[in-house]
Amino acid sequence: MMSDSMVTERSDYWSDVRQPLTNLVFLAPLLIVYEIGVLWIGRNDSDLLRNGADRWMRGGLDQLGLGYHLLLPGLVVVALLTWHVIGKYAWSVSLDTLVGMLAECLLFAFVLIVVGQLQDVVFKHWFQVPPLFIGVESAARIISFLGAGIYEEVLFRLCLLPVCYGFFRAARLTPNWAAALAILSTSLAFSIAHYVGPGADPFTLFGFIFRALAGSFFAVLFWLRGFGITAGCHAAYDVLVGVLLLA
Repeated sequence: MMSDSMVTERSDYWSDVRQPLTNLVFLAPLLIVYEIGVLWIGRNDSDLLRNGADRWMRGGLDQLGLGYHLLLPGLVVVALLTWHVIGKYAWSVSLDTLVGMLAECLLFAFVLIVVGQLQDVVFKHWFQVPPLFIGVESAARIISFLGAGIYEEVLFRLCLLPVCYGFFRAARLTPNWAAALAILSTSLAFSIAHYVGPGADPFTLFGFIFRALAGSFFAVLFWLRGFGITAGCHAAYDVLVGVLLLA
């Protein structure tokens, strides 16, 4: 039988990982490394290292005359802090919680790797699949993947998923149907986005289906475990598969 203190500790961790301040502290190192790395490695061609979601959001700000380099990460920080204030959360972050979040990110990243490998087995049996990744310098790939983990989750899960859910609820769908359709629509949009724009990947059926599955995985993870773990898992998966496993 578990003691009351064990139950309280587990309950606190479950809620702490979803708090905006905890998410911000957890993701701040990734955000800082990404923004500095883009400028340091990319130099005059820094936009080539930015992922699509980052470029799209910056492009929108540029259209408004707000093309400042630090504005987008600043808006992410302000949004999380505003959310924290409105939610009246405690201004404290536990180191144990951050370590637990890191462990969850790696665990869920490995789960997604297994999903990808299972799909790969199916596709190799039925289709001839071209390589999904192309070789570029590893440090640049890592920087780009960190940005993808943060900004793609900001765009598709933190912003778009609640908007779609609200839209389907406004259409008088039940909460379960609204959630399911929000996950489906944002996951398809997430996959399609990788094949749009000047830096788009060449389309493959394998890549499209897997990214839609990954989008669904991240959406469910966001719903259950919050923004920080989802963004961390996304970044960990991209680095593990896009750099370490290829090496």
